Amino acid sequence: MRHNKKFNHLGRTASHRSAMLANMAISLIMHKRITTTLAKAKALKKYVEPLITRSKEDTTNSRRVVFRYLQNKFAVTELFKEISTKVADRPGGYTRVIKLGTRQGDAAEMAFIELVDYNENMAKAPKAAKKTRRSRKTTATKEAAAPEATAEKVEEATAE
Repeated sequence: MRHNKKFNHLGRTASHRSAMLANMAISLIMHKRITTTLAKAKALKKYVEPLITRSKEDTTNSRRVVFRYLQNKFAVTELFKEISTKVADRPGGYTRVIKLGTRQGDAAEMAFIELVDYNENMAKAPKAAKKTRRSRKTTATKEAAAPEATAEKVEEATAE
């Protein structure tokens, strides 16, 4: 029975899979976006998001735990110094997977995975006030109301 054995093995041995995911996680941390197959991107998301959550608390133990997964001092430093400060207020969902279509050689589903807070194009900007178009009816009624307003102003001026 395969109870609780749901993760994708990616057609690799356990050691190959862990080394590949560690290398991809280092590349994602250093470059903020990588292009890969959809299956690998989904597996990487499950691998790297707990590490980013761990990096929010900058303690010696959390650094050691993350280093055990990544085995790269520069990536760990980048994760704890820069990325953890940027995602400090986010309660999860640090990465985004966007499908790109199929690869020409073998028709594999391609996708890129990126850190959410580092894509300025996808960042939610405050929406500007929506400008409505004015139809002719409203301008016609304003012009009709305008002579009455000017007539009132003339009467007020003569009264003074």
